[in-house]
Amino acid sequence: MTFSIVAWDAKTGMTGVAVATKHLAVGALVPYVEAGVGAIATQAATNPLLGIHGLEMLKGHGHSHVASAEETLQRLLFDDSDHEQRQLHMVDRYGQTAAWTGKDCVGWAGHLTFAGFSVAGNMLVSEATVQAMADAYARFENRDFCDRLLLALEAGEAAGGDKRGRQSAALRVMHTDSYPYLDLRVDHHAQPIEQLRETFTESRKDYYQSFRMSMPSDRHKVLSLLPDQQQAV
Repeated sequence: MTFSIVAWDAKTGMTGVAVATKHLAVGALVPYVEAGVGAIATQAATNPLLGIHGLEMLKGHGHSHVASAEETLQRLLFDDSDHEQRQLHMVDRYGQTAAWTGKDCVGWAGHLTFAGFSVAGNMLVSEATVQAMADAYARFENRDFCDRLLLALEAGEAAGGDKRGRQSAALRVMHTDSYPYLDLRVDHHAQPIEQLRETFTESRKDYYQSFRMSMPSDRHKVLSLLPDQQQAV
């Protein structure tokens, strides 16, 4: 009941997810993103734990080594008895992708993976939705990363999208900080992707950009410590 793109940008190191569906508040449970780690979308019979635990595996938390996207996918599926009802795709910090569409996902359902990004969807009008998303993301390689994700989502919608209609959409992007670079959600709207585009356009305006640039950053936290604290570091 969802279509999405997960991607990592080699130029900026940003990673993100854009997603839309005919269901309430897709941004609350489907996209999982962490700076310097990767991005995951968990769909169909959505299991948020796959996103949460998947990011932990991608950064090596609780494991002897940092798992690749494919290793993470296989571990998650092995531990999930309902994996045939799940759709899951991800990208890691190196641009490696992995995806799964269980045989019990409602059609049309499927995915396409590439270096740096993956597209997937279920309960779609046709395969054209994910193909259009992939084509758009590749075609607009010179556009701003966040804009590319949104352009891919718009292309998927234009190609058919969710066969039941539309209700919510989200765009979540991380860069170098532990808080989002951009986190936009339309939880309930007749035209959620159009509304998401409007909100994105507003976020590009000077007043918001200057506000974001003034915020503290994890990159500078050591420099902001007191002198005695710096010595302790």
